[in-house]
Amino acid sequence: MTRVVCIHGIGQQHSGERQLHAAWHPALVDGLTRAADPSPADPLPATDLTCVFYGDLFRPPGRPLGIQDPPRTAADVAEGLETELLLEWWAEAARTDPAVVSPDARTLARTPRTVQRALNALSRSRFFAGLAMRALVLDLQQVRAYLTDPDVHAKVRRRVEAAVTDDARMVVAHSLGSVVAYEALCAHPEWPVRSLLTLGSPLGIRNLVFERLRVGEGGKPGDWPGGLERWTNIADVGDVVALAKDLRPLFGDRVRGHLVDNGAKAHDVARYLCTAEAGEAVREGWRDG
Repeated sequence: MTRVVCIHGIGQQHSGERQLHAAWHPALVDGLTRAADPSPADPLPATDLTCVFYGDLFRPPGRPLGIQDPPRTAADVAEGLETELLLEWWAEAARTDPAVVSPDARTLARTPRTVQRALNALSRSRFFAGLAMRALVLDLQQVRAYLTDPDVHAKVRRRVEAAVTDDARMVVAHSLGSVVAYEALCAHPEWPVRSLLTLGSPLGIRNLVFERLRVGEGGKPGDWPGGLERWTNIADVGDVVALAKDLRPLFGDRVRGHLVDNGAKAHDVARYLCTAEAGEAVREGWRDG
């Protein structure tokens, strides 16, 4: 019986459903423990949770599992959405991390040299520490592909639709997965899902993400999704992906927002899930109905 449907974000092309489940479930239970203080009386069974996986859609075909991502450089960052999002990440990283040089008005001109400077600056940030340039470029490409490629979008949507059964009561979504979840819930108001938990969400990036949202016939970005009764959004103060920490200006005051501190790994899903704030949202949602 699947009551909680989890949707991952970018950078998971070398993972899989079972690996995600093995990482997400214990973190969710730890969050429940933090919220219950000292422990939940009835912890979330592993069988009540399923993880939607779509990362393989971004993995080039025909490569053995042991081969790393192909090399990527500044030249692989496309003009438009990819470049604009990269520059937004750079500006936010500079605002929250003293180690990152701040872009100025002259620097923000869209040129190949600017893209290289942005990648170099982000490679020195604590947020992207240890992330190879090729991985950062691939993350940008994944966001662009989901938001602009109808075929990719449709394939991701079908996987979410297959996971949401009549037993589903809650969706937990991280990073780009929160965009996937919001759009799917808007398109399916008949679903029995009553609670949504978004973590490190880019939904509040108005010009690059929000205005591109596809919410179903007759809808518009910012509509309350589906038949939800509650929506909790959690953002780390230093999470570069979650540029807009507060979603209420775009999605309404019914969204309950929380700021947390995940330490050096601001965007890490496990650190989000094991917070008391996430645990409280899961406690409310997974047994709903």
